[in-house]
This record gives sequence, structure tokens and C-alpha cells, in this order.
Amino acid sequence: MRALSLRRRLLGRRPLRARLALVTSVAVAVVALGVLAAAYVVIRYELVRQLDLQLKQQATLIAQQSRTEPAGVLYGECTWLAAPACAQTVRADPAAPRQDGLVLPVTGATRRVAAGTLGEHYSNITLDGHAMRMLTTPVKGDRALQVAVRSDTVDKGVRQAGLLLAAVGGGGVLLAAGLGYFASRTSLRPVTRLTATAEHIAATRDPAHRIELAPYEARRDDEITSLATSFNTMLGELEEAVAAQRRLVADASHELRTPLTALRTNAELLARAERLTPAQRERAAGALGRQLREVTGLVNDLIELARDEEPQQFVEEVRLDRLAERCTADARGHWPGTVFTADLAGPEGVTVPGVPARLARLLSNLLDNAAKFSPPGGRVEVHLARTGSGLDLTVRDHGPGIAAEDLPYVFDRFYRSRQARALPGSGLGLAMARQIARAHGAELTAEQAPAGGALFRLRFPLPGPLPGEPPARTPAR
Repeated sequence: MRALSLRRRLLGRRPLRARLALVTSVAVAVVALGVLAAAYVVIRYELVRQLDLQLKQQATLIAQQSRTEPAGVLYGECTWLAAPACAQTVRADPAAPRQDGLVLPVTGATRRVAAGTLGEHYSNITLDGHAMRMLTTPVKGDRALQVAVRSDTVDKGVRQAGLLLAAVGGGGVLLAAGLGYFASRTSLRPVTRLTATAEHIAATRDPAHRIELAPYEARRDDEITSLATSFNTMLGELEEAVAAQRRLVADASHELRTPLTALRTNAELLARAERLTPAQRERAAGALGRQLREVTGLVNDLIELARDEEPQQFVEEVRLDRLAERCTADARGHWPGTVFTADLAGPEGVTVPGVPARLARLLSNLLDNAAKFSPPGGRVEVHLARTGSGLDLTVRDHGPGIAAEDLPYVFDRFYRSRQARALPGSGLGLAMARQIARAHGAELTAEQAPAGGALFRLRFPLPGPLPGEPPARTPAR
């Protein structure tokens, strides 16, 4: 709990750059200190091992030279270490001759080595204030040989190595902190710009601002650069959505101005109904009703388009041939001066998942658009066929067609070509048709028919059986 509380105090209220620098510095420092600690242990071990090898060599040489000498001190008093090493032999029996003037410390372990019950061993001792390393090893004649050398130089070397490694470790920690801060500052620079961009957009409500990446930053393939790129992409989509919303509001206000003016005129005219003849009142009331229906339809279309998504309704398997046949029959009643022909026998029984009412609205918009641009007595052809793995429904008229410069904009809201400006309508039918098509996973395109007229193609992806195989789904309607 204390460690968790300490971590929260260290990291909880610091900015991300400081936290990243701190974590990076601590990680590098821990690794560096671990390596230095391991180096210190290795250096100390090697120095002590060299001293032990020296002791072993001295013991072997002294053992060969003192085979016939009695037990006791072999090099004078040994206190001033004039000899290469201080050496003495010890009997297993403490009462043996020459056992009272020994200089090196004798313990029970030393007696056991002399008796042969314990093997040779190393130990650290202090003699006259000097640190020494001593080897106790058995020799022939029921004796133990003790050889000691001063270890001051080894201890001093170990201390110097420790101080040097500590200095290197301290410098490494400071360098790690500097590099960690530099790395965090460099790595998080796009995040800093992202924060500044978000604050700028929040203050100005202008989504046109972008995160500027340096050329070397744009070439990097890391998560921070990807985040900045994704944020720029999101800002682009946001800017486009805001622009589309503003265009929608501007276009809607423009389109509503004329019918609302006509409604106000007819309402003011009916307000003076006592001055009008019965026929004039009837015409004004009829015009007012038609205009109210038009405005209501326009407002409903605007609401649906402004949502930019289809309402969540019950989806079922729809037989597109029967739906197209019913919509074609309705269109004949709405446009008695236009001839509608339907060739729907190709993929009979094949279904698509969708909302029947919305798909009917899509087909009705296409048929109404084709009839509106057809000449009196003209023909509108509806054709349903299966092509590859898709289901194509085409609606073709024999009117003036679509100019090449108008093709990219026919599905835009309120867009009306030069030929359509004199015809009734709000310019929302095709935009709504494409929105419904996209909501159903279909693709709606427009093109110039080969022999004249406009051709609208509605393609549904259909992963069902190939042509000629039995249908894989049971039609719902």
C-alpha cells in the first residue's frame, strides 16, 4: 500500500511528459545501477581470487621447503611481513612443542585441519591492525600450514573500484534523466501539438486547423505519428461535416423561402375572403393545401437527410422483384402520361435484407425522377438482373439525360441542373435515395444511357447462389 501511494504521489499529478521522462529515467537508472553492481561484484571476486591464488602458490612453496622443520613460526615474528608471506605450522595437539609462540590466530578449525578432519579453507583476519587473507591447509606429519598475506591493496582496489563505479552510476543516472526528458519531449511533440490544436479548435470552433508534422516526423511509422495523422483525418471529416451542415442550413433556408412566401401570400389572401369570389377562395384554399403538403414533405425530407443515418427499424428479407413491381404500379397512377415497363423476371425469388418501406421510398424517388424528366408519352424502363455476385436494379428514362458536368453532383442535396430548375421538386429525392441505398449496403450510381436519357443503377451485393441455382433464402414478401 505504501509503494502504491508513493507511486501515485510521484506520477499521479504530473504531466505525461514528466511521467514518461521519470519512468524512462528510472528504468535506465535501474538497469545501469544493476550493471554497475554486477561489475563491482565481479571485480571484487576477481581481486580476491587472484589473492587466493597467490596464497595457494605460497603455501605450496612453503610446504615443500619446510617438510623437515618442526612446527611453529617459519618466518621470524611475522608481524612486520618482511617475508613474502607470514607462515606457521600448527600441530593438532595444543600441548605439542613450539605451540605457544604462534603469531597467526589458531582456532578449533585449524586443529581439525591439522588432524585431517577438515579441509583447507580461506579466512580474513586482522594482524597488528592490518587486514590479511589467510589460507589454512593440511600438510604431512599431522600438521596444518597457515599462510597469510596482507590484503590492504586488494581492499583498497575494491574500494576504488566501488567509488569509480558509483561515480559512473551517478553520471549515468543524470544522463538517463536528461536523455529520458529529451526522448519524452521529442516523442510527445505531436501530442503537444495535438493538445494545442484541440484547444485552438475549442476556442475558435474552426475545424480547419491541422497538426503540422515535420518531414522527418511524417516519415516515422510509430503510434504517436499515427495518432497525429488520425487526428488530422478526423479534423478533415469534422470540417467536411460542418461545411455540409452549413450548406444544408443555407440551402434549406433558400428552398423554404419561396414556398413560405407563397403560403403567406395565400394566407393573407384568405384572410380577406369576403372580398373574393367563391371560385377564388376555392383556388386559394387548394393552393394553400398543396403548398402546405409540399412544405411538410420538404421539412420531413430535410429531417431525414440531416440525421445522415437510417432509423433503426425491423430488417427482413425483401423480394426486390415484387417490391419493384408494386412501386412501378404506384408510379403509373402518379404519372399517367408516362409509360412504365418492368422486366423483373430474371432473378425471381432472390431476396435482399432491408426495410421494405425505406426501399420502396428509394425506388419511388428514382421512378418519380425518371418520370419528371421524361417527355409526354415517354417510356421509363425498370430492369432487374443478377450480375456476378450482385443484384442490379436499373431505372432508365428517355429524357434529355444528364450532362457530363452534372454527373458528379446529381446526388448532392438541393442540387438541380439547368434542365431541372424549371421543374417542380426540391432537389432532395436523389440525395435521400443514395442515403437509403448506403444504409442497406447498396450502391446507387447515375450515368448517361447509351441511346440517350439517364440511367440509374442500384446494385446490392448478394453472396447467395449463382444464377441458375435455387435461392438460398426464403422470401418474406
